[in-house]
Amino acid sequence: MSKIVRTELIYIPAKFERVEHVTYVYSCRNCEKNGIATPIINATSPNALIKGSIASASVVSGIINGKYVNGLPLYRQEKEFKRNGIFISRQNMANWIIRCAQDYFHPLYERMRKELLKQDILHADETTTQVLKEPGRKPTSTSYMWLYRTKQTDRSVVLFEYQQTRQAKHPKNFLSGFKGYLHVDGYSSYHSLPIDITIVGCWSHSRRRFEEALKVIPEKDRAGTKSQEGLDFCNKLFAVEREIKNLANDEKLQARKDKIQPILDEFHKWLIKTQQETLPKTKIGEAISYTLAQWQYLQNYMLDARLEISNNLAERSLRTFVIGRKNSLFSDTPNGAFASAVIYSLVETAKENNLKPYEYIKYILTKMPNMDLKENPNALEDLLPWSALIPEEFKMPVEQAKP
Repeated sequence: MSKIVRTELIYIPAKFERVEHVTYVYSCRNCEKNGIATPIINATSPNALIKGSIASASVVSGIINGKYVNGLPLYRQEKEFKRNGIFISRQNMANWIIRCAQDYFHPLYERMRKELLKQDILHADETTTQVLKEPGRKPTSTSYMWLYRTKQTDRSVVLFEYQQTRQAKHPKNFLSGFKGYLHVDGYSSYHSLPIDITIVGCWSHSRRRFEEALKVIPEKDRAGTKSQEGLDFCNKLFAVEREIKNLANDEKLQARKDKIQPILDEFHKWLIKTQQETLPKTKIGEAISYTLAQWQYLQNYMLDARLEISNNLAERSLRTFVIGRKNSLFSDTPNGAFASAVIYSLVETAKENNLKPYEYIKYILTKMPNMDLKENPNALEDLLPWSALIPEEFKMPVEQAKP
């Protein structure tokens, strides 16, 4: 009559397999028999990922995917391996990660940095991190993970950089050679960058301060307050941006002049007037002072239709690191923090270019041990996330399976 089809997903747990690479060694027996110099020839074989180690591209990629994509600390992975009958200490895993970051990932990182600096619009942000064994510093000292990224394009780049401080010299050095627009939050260190860089402020940060000022007021008393009025101005700006989001660049720029500039002008007058009537130490006073102090940067997104009203793109890219920091708490050494910065860069760049991070990392670790970059430095081009040689099956599916 007919058939009834029922679909269910089956989970197949990960498993380990032991693979032995056997290399035959040949010599000339006739030469040996007749006292002639005996040539010895080794058959060709793929190079080891890490000499003298059992580490393979798939195992190291799995560890990296667990820690840097899924936020699974190494000690938890160690326990999971034990449950599967495999003992790999967290120290071994950390050493493998650092070696691969130094030997294989860092050249790609530097190549992607060149690509990033070619752009004329970037986003930057920073967040705290802790490194226990920094020379000359206490284990409780605060260090920083800086983030720089491009707009979302067909060659998106997201790069992290570990530094011990939050000083202005770090973005200045990292962005050396860059000319264009830089989306940032209100941190003053960005404001001392070279004149070739135009700072574009973040309206989300300003809006957040008015939102916080509103939260201290009982809900029934919020209507008509200065906090509500300031938040309403911010909401109008974001509402217009959503409305004109899909316009062509020239049309968007004109729409901003026609619709957003009047709101900005009215908001600025309101800020100046309200500041004179508000105590500076209150939440609303702080929100107003912050917005006025940042005003020259906040209105810069009006200069180019490609610019954004907020720096949310950078904040979103930082989220994976923040989740990982919450689970792993700290890096043990500066080498570990450096490795984390490099690997988070590759992972987040892979995601931005629609690649599966595990497959992409494994692809790099499979190819690079057998590459000679001194002989062929252009070989790195084939490993970049947007390379046409990246296998199609490494790309994330357009439509995810429905639950």
